Amino acid sequence: MNTVPAFQEPTVIMQTGLAVLLIVFLLIYLASRYNPPKDPLFYVFAEFCFTCVIDIVSALEYDGFISGYMDFYQRLGEPYLGSAYAIMMCYWDGIVHFIIYLVLIRRMSSRKPYRNLGLFWAGSLLANMTVFLMGIVVGKYGSEIYPAFWINMPFLLLPIWGAICLFQRPSDMPAVAVSKAVREQKKALIWRPLDLLLVIYLLGAMGFTLFRGLAVLDCPVEVFTSYTNQYEPYLKDPTGFPKVMMLLLLFHALPLFSLFVYGLIMPGCTWMLDWTVYVAGAILQTQWCHVGASLHPRTSEAYRAPESTLLPVLLLNLLYAVGPLLLALRCTGDPAYFLSTAPVGQANNEKKWS
Repeated sequence: MNTVPAFQEPTVIMQTGLAVLLIVFLLIYLASRYNPPKDPLFYVFAEFCFTCVIDIVSALEYDGFISGYMDFYQRLGEPYLGSAYAIMMCYWDGIVHFIIYLVLIRRMSSRKPYRNLGLFWAGSLLANMTVFLMGIVVGKYGSEIYPAFWINMPFLLLPIWGAICLFQRPSDMPAVAVSKAVREQKKALIWRPLDLLLVIYLLGAMGFTLFRGLAVLDCPVEVFTSYTNQYEPYLKDPTGFPKVMMLLLLFHALPLFSLFVYGLIMPGCTWMLDWTVYVAGAILQTQWCHVGASLHPRTSEAYRAPESTLLPVLLLNLLYAVGPLLLALRCTGDPAYFLSTAPVGQANNEKKWS
């Protein structure tokens, strides 16, 4: 009978993982103690840089590019990391999030604005971890949860804290003259063609979100069953990740999309400047994982995107992913329409927001 070495016991794996995270944090703290950062988020970003390396190693090992680094952890620590969704999630974390952390740390060190990029990160990582953790619990990996599962909790709780901190800080938007804001806010939607196109996109995205949400809920109407069978069979994947993702979009993204339509029609919705950035990060991350997993060879062939309908499905998902990013760029690039103007008689046309 083969015995598992003590260091490969599930509880020991969890304790070792937590100890490594603590040691990395202490090293970061000691390295910066003579010039401590003003923002405690610096420690979060620096710590997560280390975990990005672990994620990319995990993804590369599961895809066969390297071997021998995390075999026992994959078996007795977090076996669900071998799912197609988790592999795509690790690629995103090991590449996109890693670059974001480096840019954030650099901007912090240079005393440059980083709030918008931080909101994008918070939306991306929170969507990432919400789908990942809930999918593990409700999907087929629910019976394979080992103590190392709890190592993921800081990656859910710290982005929540970070998002709250970032939302409470002053905006990074450029200075805008009151006269320009007033002029822009007098324009009807028809005279703002870009905003009109974005409203049309959002209405389509709302319909697509509702449609896929009903599809994963096994709506018996033929159009939903035909779509999941012929276009996106990955929605029925037993891992649970696609179902959780579509429900997250249904109950969170759908209401936010409707609010964005309101914000594009009614002037002075200053919250658009923050929430569009946050949602853009969440949608891009979830779509990357969803599309990548539906094409990945680790997904059972029965749930992979069919070749006959691959092109329209990819185009739909690409448009769904890019639209919120374009909306965020529009809002932050030219925020005049979304600023709150002072009451008549109290405004000075030379005054600027910054």
